Amino acid sequence: MRYINELKEGERVIEFYLCKQRQSNKSAKTGKNYLSLTLIDKTGMINGKVWDISRDIQSFEEGDYIKVDAMVQTFNNDLQLNIKKLRKAREGEYDEANYIPTTDKDVDGLFKKLTAYIDSVKEPHINKLLNNIFIKNTDIAEAFKKHTAAKAMHHNYMGGLIEHTISVTEICDFFASHYDCVNRDVLIASALLHDIAKLKELSDFPNVDYTDDGELIGHIVMGAELIGKEADNIEGFPHELRSIIQHNILAHHGEYDYGSPKLPKTLEAFLLHCADDTDAKVKMFENSLESSALNGHWAGYNKMLARNIRKTEF
Repeated sequence: MRYINELKEGERVIEFYLCKQRQSNKSAKTGKNYLSLTLIDKTGMINGKVWDISRDIQSFEEGDYIKVDAMVQTFNNDLQLNIKKLRKAREGEYDEANYIPTTDKDVDGLFKKLTAYIDSVKEPHINKLLNNIFIKNTDIAEAFKKHTAAKAMHHNYMGGLIEHTISVTEICDFFASHYDCVNRDVLIASALLHDIAKLKELSDFPNVDYTDDGELIGHIVMGAELIGKEADNIEGFPHELRSIIQHNILAHHGEYDYGSPKLPKTLEAFLLHCADDTDAKVKMFENSLESSALNGHWAGYNKMLARNIRKTEF
């Protein structure tokens, strides 16, 4: 199979991809309709354009596996497929495992790190809260190993949620050891739980999209609600401690403009925001560097980071 991350400008590719998105648009220059597609495999995604909708472009829908005959081109520093022929794939022509992007990390190893962090939390109410959510609830435990951390922006692949969560927790663990006045148990718990409701916000692979609750409520509020319900089921869970952990979840995006219902008002909430923001943005930098089709020192303009990315070569 010719994977997306192997494509080079100027080559012809005849291959099967999963159509994640399909849009019909009208060209401002010609007035003709054209199709704009988002195609994916396990290595990434690429935009495809069907400029000439002819009999060579057969019927298909979003979520279909399709066979394309296309030329690889560069547009705005990104690779793009100029599709000449297209048809829906037939049963047996593709292997679904080739179309689900997956973390290159050891998921079982990441889950062992998660359980070790839970064991390191000494405050008994917080420890029980974490055990009830991640260990005793086997449905959450299994889903947490497989889920994506985002639809598109960062860690948007199977296992991305646990990879991102452990990375954020490791950064927070360093913060707790480096700075005074940090309540480590609260910070570690908040880091482990900060994206727990991504399980409800985003649907499963291969067609990852926002659920109704994801669109209407969002993972920040749903996460705080989940923690509140679980805390209420633990006898003697201090109300003040419940509110502090919920606040850290509600504030972890850091700014109202980024979807936080609250600004960070505790040291732990602020440090969680810094760790989450750092890990997400570093992953965006890495994705930009790894996917660049450009030669030379510059990897191209990254829309999400709103800047041109330079490779550290000299």
